[in-house]
Amino acid sequence: RLTHWFEVRGFPFAGGMALHLRDVTSRRKAQEQLRLLEGSIARLNDIVIITEAGPFSEPGPRIVFVNEAFERRTGYSRDEVLGRTPRMLQGPNTQRRALDQIRAALEEWRPARVDLINYKKNGEPFWVDLDVSPVWDKQRKLTHWVAVGRDVTERKLAEEKIQHLAFYDALTKLPNRQLLMDRLHAALADPARPREGALMFIDLDNFKVLNDTLGHQKGDMLLQLVAERLRSCVSKGDTVARLGGDEFVILLENRGDKPFDPAVGARAVADRILAALGEPYVLPGHLHHSTCSVGVTLFGKGDRTVSELLKQADLAMYQAKSAGRNTVCFFDPEMQAVASANAALAADLRHAWRANQFQLEYQPQVGADGSMTGVEALLRWQHPLRGQIPPDEFISAAEETSLIIPIGRWVLDTACAQLAAWANRPDRRHLSIAVNVSVRQFRHPEFVDEVMDAIGQSGIQPHKLKLELTESLLADGIEVTIAKMGSLKDMGVTLSLDDFGIGYSSLSYLKRLPLDQLKIDREFVKDILTDANDAAIARTVIGLAQSLHLDVIAEGVETEEQRDFLARQGCRSYQGYLFCRPLPIAELEEFMDRLPIPLESPA
Repeated sequence: RLTHWFEVRGFPFAGGMALHLRDVTSRRKAQEQLRLLEGSIARLNDIVIITEAGPFSEPGPRIVFVNEAFERRTGYSRDEVLGRTPRMLQGPNTQRRALDQIRAALEEWRPARVDLINYKKNGEPFWVDLDVSPVWDKQRKLTHWVAVGRDVTERKLAEEKIQHLAFYDALTKLPNRQLLMDRLHAALADPARPREGALMFIDLDNFKVLNDTLGHQKGDMLLQLVAERLRSCVSKGDTVARLGGDEFVILLENRGDKPFDPAVGARAVADRILAALGEPYVLPGHLHHSTCSVGVTLFGKGDRTVSELLKQADLAMYQAKSAGRNTVCFFDPEMQAVASANAALAADLRHAWRANQFQLEYQPQVGADGSMTGVEALLRWQHPLRGQIPPDEFISAAEETSLIIPIGRWVLDTACAQLAAWANRPDRRHLSIAVNVSVRQFRHPEFVDEVMDAIGQSGIQPHKLKLELTESLLADGIEVTIAKMGSLKDMGVTLSLDDFGIGYSSLSYLKRLPLDQLKIDREFVKDILTDANDAAIARTVIGLAQSLHLDVIAEGVETEEQRDFLARQGCRSYQGYLFCRPLPIAELEEFMDRLPIPLESPA
């Protein structure tokens, strides 16, 4: 068995040949190991680059070896890269921080590991998990650097996809709530960044109408177009996010590279948004017009939390809605005071409902001869500390909290029970009770069933129950409104349009409504003798009711002169302090007992 290699050299001379033998076994083994190493490196799937030890300054260490995987991954041949520096693989998105990390390691002769974006010969970027290590000789002298890189492009793309799903809205590709919250926290918590800027809430006006009429597919298309327009209204680096539905948020920050006055900048951006979102939208088969409401709050002065900023911008946006929509409103402390008061009122309302603090008062309604024809049931809140609170101070809060649904049902049940009690008395059985129905209550899907149930349980004649509906029901969803009114009318319930003339009445809708009565609002009656416009409106309402064969009643009648004027125009039913103020049921019974003319008529 051969265990040694010898190098043999012959030197001829006159007497023969001299041979020189040298043991080169160790060198041959080293060469075999080198060939094995080169073959193994060549067959690796990982990229291998070997460079000189220096220099670290421009142009950097030169490449002395690359393996076949390098050629396959980059598209460069070995001849194209030998003698050049690895910087040839860098491109526009190669991370500066990762390069600095490698340079720092080279200068300190220590290993480094980074994820780096490199570029192929054709300009296509790819990610590598790069491990750079120094090579030393026996004297601990640095001779080379070896860089081993694994292509992790697929992994990075998967990570980016997961990141996108977690922090971006799938429909609009905008940052979602989570990413917005992260950026807000960073803007407020990082002392190294300026803490001045503006937070803007944008809500599309009447978006639900588009969804209900044209369908959710076109609604989604509109949201995508809105997202594009919002992005065009802000600078690079500003955040445009979608919270959900038709709500969007913009975060403007006063950065070092883009200094601006938050108030001035937010106003300019808001004006651009109102203009951009007010332009028509071309949807398949439809040209859609839309507007938006914008709420703005500024930050940078005083300590405020992310939650407080979001609430303030939201309050300002709702203030813009209340101001008529298609406008911008900046938050001020008064809004917060109102919001806090509303929250306290809502809490009091919930307690009042549990504690049975609501009661009904009844105001008589009379005919042309002054005899009572019925009453209107009026909700009262008897607060233990504030006394009696009028409805106009709490009904809107009851609607916002949805308490109006159980409260409204209680009013219906109480009114029907009272009608049932009067049905047993000959002098009361002709009376009707008018009950006010709020928009929220009327639109509740079970409202018609609740009315039917209240009538059925009490056993009353349905026409004795009069439902006074508000004109705001006609603002939208008119077909559903007409259908519900038709169901109530088929039951025999009397229907009156309350506060007629101050809301959304359209004559084209009015003639389609199955009404029995129009009610002239007290605002027109109050100055009917001194204001020609109010007098003209009253005459018009009365004439309209007559032409549509409807009864008409005027509320807020306080003087005989007002009643006489209305009578001359053809109004034969009245309600107001001229006849009686609203009374609790016990006092109303006493009032009716004192009437000089017995209240008796056919049922």
